[in-house]
Amino acid sequence: MQGARRSKQQISKRNAQLVGLLGFLAAAALPLLLWHEPIRLIASEFRLDPTYLLTGWSGYALIVAGLLFFVPVVLSIGRNPSGRFYPRARNAYAAWGISLYLLGAALAVQVAQITTGPLGS
Repeated sequence: MQGARRSKQQISKRNAQLVGLLGFLAAAALPLLLWHEPIRLIASEFRLDPTYLLTGWSGYALIVAGLLFFVPVVLSIGRNPSGRFYPRARNAYAAWGISLYLLGAALAVQVAQITTGPLGS
């Protein structure tokens, strides 16, 4: 009985890790799938101008920062909360990750509308 219960816990832990990893990969791929054309247009006119860097790439930089905050959260899925490698501020990392990702996505939508037009023309 004890072995079957432990086996179910390990399967559940593995499923949670897999779902977390797939969710992270989907969140990383989504901006590239949605905004590949605006990213291409912005990158084709690259220059080291502070205004250009702040306005063109800031939304994508926020998305990347949000994903970086998610890394310790994803790595800690299924770990013991009292363990050595469990992040103590896991909820704060998750909150920062969600906030930065959503702010970056909102800004990326606006940049996409500016670069390609409201109807994607």
